[in-house]
Amino acid sequence: MNQPVTPSFGERARRALDAYGPLCVGIDPHAALLTSWNLPDSAAGAREFGLRAVDAAAGRVGLIKPQVSFFERFGSAGFTALEDVLARARQTELLVIADAKRGDIGTTMDAYAAAWLTPDSPLEADALTVNPFLGVGALDSTFALAQLGGKGVFVLAATSNPEAALVQRSRSAMGESVSSTIIAEVSGHNARVTEAGKWGSVGFVIGATVDWGEAALIAVDPPAAILAPGFGAQGATPADLHERFGSHTPMVIAAESRSILSAGPDALTATIEARVRQYQEVSHV
Repeated sequence: MNQPVTPSFGERARRALDAYGPLCVGIDPHAALLTSWNLPDSAAGAREFGLRAVDAAAGRVGLIKPQVSFFERFGSAGFTALEDVLARARQTELLVIADAKRGDIGTTMDAYAAAWLTPDSPLEADALTVNPFLGVGALDSTFALAQLGGKGVFVLAATSNPEAALVQRSRSAMGESVSSTIIAEVSGHNARVTEAGKWGSVGFVIGATVDWGEAALIAVDPPAAILAPGFGAQGATPADLHERFGSHTPMVIAAESRSILSAGPDALTATIEARVRQYQEVSHV
């Protein structure tokens, strides 16, 4: 009997964006947010916070992005809490991007990838954010593992924090920025393993407040999802979507965390629904 083929992450992300629009709800249980939600600053509080956020997001957006560090700070109990949040998200069919920004070499990176991208692992997610600044080639086995399980990877390419500019915008002798080189290498990988007309499963993290010209970014080709933090509390708005991303707009996953979570548990669902409408009004203009 033929086994069912697992759809690639690139195509699943594409379908989620088509169905729900670009909004991705971040799940960041900051101490201050836990307090404002009348929850303890503990693993139990983070668990309750995460479960409520998942329930509010389910059926309203296609993707969520738990920030791993805010669970990790509670040690093993925090990871147990995160496992419960991830399991609930899988039950609701939300796509989960684990924002862990792992990056290393050899078997160490393989172990990170296995933790987050292996089907049925305790920390299983649909995609993982990774750091390429030890070399994109150091991530080759992570890309291969992700492809094997129908998972995705988001490679940091151009972040909006000012400290990043010195490294990410440095130019080679050929005049290419580090960020553009990362996009070129990852796009080359996608081109080799992706069927024509489909989206690559290795996407990019490009901040919503990044000036593409100043960062000397090149086009993402073949298409792949672009995870864009910076909407909401960091200043970018739904109305900025086309101006910031141009022809790449259909690929953008607009990540918002504090701007949504600060509404509190009672208003969370309504806030998500209102934000979804704002993005839908501008994303297909």
